[in-house]
Amino acid sequence: MTRMHTLKSTLVVIMSAVAWLGVGPMRSAADTWPQGSVRFIVPLGPGSAADIGARLVADRLAARWGKPVVVENRPGGDAVIGIAAFVSANDDHTLLFAPSGTFTIQPFVHEKLPYDATRDIVPIARVSNTIVAIASPASLNVASLGELVALARADPGKLNWTGTSIAEFVFAGFVRTSALAMSRVPYRDAQQALADLAEGRIHAAVHAMALVQPLIQAGRVKALAITNRARAPIWPEVATVGEAGFPELTVDGLVGLFGPRGMASERRERIAADIAAIADDPAVAARLAATGQVVNFGTPSAFAAAIEEQRGKAAAVAALGLKPGR
Repeated sequence: MTRMHTLKSTLVVIMSAVAWLGVGPMRSAADTWPQGSVRFIVPLGPGSAADIGARLVADRLAARWGKPVVVENRPGGDAVIGIAAFVSANDDHTLLFAPSGTFTIQPFVHEKLPYDATRDIVPIARVSNTIVAIASPASLNVASLGELVALARADPGKLNWTGTSIAEFVFAGFVRTSALAMSRVPYRDAQQALADLAEGRIHAAVHAMALVQPLIQAGRVKALAITNRARAPIWPEVATVGEAGFPELTVDGLVGLFGPRGMASERRERIAADIAAIADDPAVAARLAATGQVVNFGTPSAFAAAIEEQRGKAAAVAALGLKPGR
């Protein structure tokens, strides 16, 4: 009897050790992932803010996982090409790293898409927020967003504007609901749009602050406000649209990592936890700041909620009968 008791005690100790080490049958499926190299598809070109963020995250995750994490740029087609490649891969080792604005507005712009973003793109973690500026040429002599709106009302039809991504949708809705007679000028090339802004041919632009910053530093353009909820530490002097008195213009540029449809929540949480640790690295924050982003980690559920809010804003604009061109 004593011998049997001793054997049972020994087995308990062994099983406890196995569980503590996380090996054998006690190890969860999430712990065995990744089993090989991981691919991040970025639907934007090399050197874009999302691309730089993807490579920062990829390098650090590769070190944590002991597996290669490769970034693949698939730009073009208003991000449809890259997102379609991610969805069609149907592989849990192929992930999407992108601004959510690339796909939240697509249903309102494109009549047909090769995927359903609400079903096929699953949030894993928000990594950062892009800082989006509302800017005017220095020659327009407006010092604030309020002054721009007042000028548009004082001289209907004189001013025009341009923009990009989800912020463009939100601004279009604001122009309509505020009865501002400002015409929208579409551009395929953001650099040309900003060149025209600097020359005064465009009176307002809603663009990533990183693109506008060189013109601001040259004294040719003024940032009137940022569309983000909070002031950006890298541009603390620029007010938010909420502080400027126009909270309806609030929209954050959400950038993060996404998985394929059906990805287990356990795995998403594990990857998100690894990204949370990366987000605490001051070197990551400094590098993202140089591209006009602020680190703003979000769990899968928090990221999903923020994306749904963004979709709601886009849908509200579309309900006004507006369909900003690309």
